[in-house]
Amino acid sequence: MAQELKAVPDESLVRRAQEDDDRAFGELIERYETKVYNLALKMLRNPEDAEDVLQDTFLRAYRGIKSFQGKSTFSTWIYRITANSALMKLRKKQLPTVSIDDADERETPINIADWAPGPVEQLLNKETRQAMSEAIDALPAEFRQVFVLRDVEGLSNADVAEVLDLSVAAVKSRLHRARLKVRNHLAHFFNDTRGRRTMGART
Repeated sequence: MAQELKAVPDESLVRRAQEDDDRAFGELIERYETKVYNLALKMLRNPEDAEDVLQDTFLRAYRGIKSFQGKSTFSTWIYRITANSALMKLRKKQLPTVSIDDADERETPINIADWAPGPVEQLLNKETRQAMSEAIDALPAEFRQVFVLRDVEGLSNADVAEVLDLSVAAVKSRLHRARLKVRNHLAHFFNDTRGRRTMGART
């Protein structure tokens, strides 16, 4: 029976789970637990926190499966629960920050290669990945949420908007400002790196 469920579409598994078929819900967990964990880990940067979000996500999904109306795909729904759970954990850990709606005019775009469509991590070499990780860690929770979904996970703006229940315009605004902050962080990193190399060449 477990093997037969492998070929069953998500929508059918959801309907079965809504009829108290725990095996169907178990198959949904098996399909999405790695994706949920990886998303949580990219947002939280901590394996233990990601594990907590993984458990919280599927507990919430199990409790709420009967109210799931199928207006979005199951994958979008489970990503939304994951992102919200991770966001709550981030907010508890981060110090109070300036409102994300307040423009920071002190930050201006830096001349680093423009973001290309798709996961940003593919653009990085080993030398800059640590700097990128630090830049993501420094983002306010709501900015990090959008940045990870769009530029790390590679979702479209429309998909991110659906996952986070935001307008596409709001996603673009938060994403622009998140990228601005990340670029500024990386610019400092590159400037420091060039400075060290220059000093090394002179000695």
